[in-house]
Amino acid sequence: MPSALKIAYYGDDFTGATDTLATAARAGLRTLLFLGLPGAAQLERAGPLDCLGIAGAARAMTPAEMQAELEPVGRLFAQLGAPVMHYKTCSTFDSAPHIGSIGTAIRVLQPHTRNAFVPIVGGQPNLRRYCVFGNLFASAGPAMHRIDRHPTMRRHPVTPMHEADLRLHFAQQGLQLASLDYPDYQQSESALDQQLSALISQQPDVVLLDIAHTQDLAIVGRLIWQSACRQPLLAAGPSSVVQALAAHWQRQAPQTLLAHATIAPAQGPVLVLAGSLSPMTARQIKAASSYEQLLLDAPRLAQDMAYRAQMAKKIALQLQQGRNMLACTSSEGQIAPADAPADARALALACGELLAQVLKLAPIKRLGVAGGDTSSHAVQALDAWGLSYQAQLAPGVALCRLHSDDLALDGLEIMLKGGQMGGEMLFEELLSGIC
Repeated sequence: MPSALKIAYYGDDFTGATDTLATAARAGLRTLLFLGLPGAAQLERAGPLDCLGIAGAARAMTPAEMQAELEPVGRLFAQLGAPVMHYKTCSTFDSAPHIGSIGTAIRVLQPHTRNAFVPIVGGQPNLRRYCVFGNLFASAGPAMHRIDRHPTMRRHPVTPMHEADLRLHFAQQGLQLASLDYPDYQQSESALDQQLSALISQQPDVVLLDIAHTQDLAIVGRLIWQSACRQPLLAAGPSSVVQALAAHWQRQAPQTLLAHATIAPAQGPVLVLAGSLSPMTARQIKAASSYEQLLLDAPRLAQDMAYRAQMAKKIALQLQQGRNMLACTSSEGQIAPADAPADARALALACGELLAQVLKLAPIKRLGVAGGDTSSHAVQALDAWGLSYQAQLAPGVALCRLHSDDLALDGLEIMLKGGQMGGEMLFEELLSGIC
């Protein structure tokens, strides 16, 4: 694999950013995820990279906040010269015109690439997300649902999904779309290239690319890479953007992929902070029999500094005594009202402050954080600058190594997971390891 940077990506939340980190690393790409905009010294410390990521929190931002967040990212990525600039979204594409707008992100970042082709990769098969004729489907347990009928995503506390047709969903965010449907991929390469060129000539803002099967990834990856080699481009979508590129490169020059890594049992007590409100996280909490569990008063945690300090001391004391701790802000899959994004954000920020206080009182070696927004703000509250991939706990759930100038934090093993990710025994596996 050539040493030149191939992909520079921004994750709109931390859990998604770590999934892309894992995807790239397992594909054999030298990858490092920065926890903020890296400076020259940090870039030098990172060494040669094939894939560079920045973990952000744009998914929880207003358009004005996204503009301020993403403009310097676009400038940096353009300076680094990666052929593919990737705006990493959640695989469920949950977003809205007023919060976490993917349309806003594309309008801010695309001028830094100048390529007229702006692909959005729909679907991520390894997470059981599929885009068929522009419509998004996602699993919930064994069942498959159209995204606007998904039991969790239709009731997301901040950005509920009320439209399954991604063309209409993105139109609400100011994007004009063209699309390629998965049967189009059965054409010859030259015919498919001609069809794509015809679509681009119509000057859409973006081109939505179906992903209905795993084998679609390499085809989509070829379309993206051949265009990026002519002129750097912006691509949006989940980790399937990197999967698609890696699948294409693997076809062109087969190489040994990173083997499945084992995870040793935790050394010392483990802390899990669960700010997610999803039913899957609730089941994981219920199955976590090896932990002392503490149910936090969510409204009080978000508003009362004294209560946060009290809970931090309580959690730290248990960790100091060698007990595994699971602190959660909800139970039994409670879902916050969809019209209360400010409350959800305040809670995520409070969880981050709580975590920082706990780790100062009781340094540990392994940590888990559940919930996309909670993970974003939790890691931002720590004095750290990067993450590297160690191993995969479950599809979409990576165990990473924290990089920090603070010796008490440097080397901390950290799992960041979105609400729906992982199986029921995930928190137990975080503690016991995986052979």
